[in-house]
Amino acid sequence: MYELNLIGIGTGNPDHLTFQGAQAIREADLILIPRKGENKADLAGLREQIIAQVTDTPPEIAYFDIPKRRTEDGYLRGVDDWHDAIALRWQEAISAHPQARQVALLVWGDPSLYDSSLRIASRLNPYPAIRVLPGITALQALTAAHAIPINDIGAPYVVTTGRRIRDEGWPKGVDKVAVMLDGECSFQCLEMSDYHIWWGAYVGMKEQILVSGSLQEVATEILDTRANARSEHGWIMDIYLLQKRRNGAEVS
Repeated sequence: MYELNLIGIGTGNPDHLTFQGAQAIREADLILIPRKGENKADLAGLREQIIAQVTDTPPEIAYFDIPKRRTEDGYLRGVDDWHDAIALRWQEAISAHPQARQVALLVWGDPSLYDSSLRIASRLNPYPAIRVLPGITALQALTAAHAIPINDIGAPYVVTTGRRIRDEGWPKGVDKVAVMLDGECSFQCLEMSDYHIWWGAYVGMKEQILVSGSLQEVATEILDTRANARSEHGWIMDIYLLQKRRNGAEVS
């Protein structure tokens, strides 16, 4: 039996790692690092940098390749099969190190918010003891970078995905919506004159890019900036917060 530590490492800034997370890295016998292809090698490199920064003698590292997700059988079936395949890669890497009792996985962002690490871990057999060590979420990093609160006084907000915005439109009963996992800039499906946006890419990293303003006025800037950044780096992680204008009023 081993313990699997899911350690939130923030959004790309090594300083986002908590003291608790750093201690778990130092205590690990084995750390799993995913590889997502040559154009995303810096994602693995960042994890290596964090490990080196908090340890004098780095623990053993096991690399595994992330399989491609299939889409021909529909979104949910594709994700479910993809998680099965990733769990198998985890299992193979861990089984190759039977002496490891403390295994760690460094999770970009936070294991609790739009991340599937816990769902993938539930597929492991034998099922390990699980410990989650939270980090800075992308949503925290975005609101901090723009120096804004996420909600108005006593008001709710919704965290959702770009796919749901495209398929279902604006959620009912809220004026603020945070959108994650949106590779298609789904804000284009909305009546853009009705919204204000706070957008960020590589939030918390030295490459951080921020844009905010009336959605109608900055949408093209965001689309162009996002495309150029992805071309330059080979990957992009972005997130945005939308606020619905009340009676056409400007958002401060």
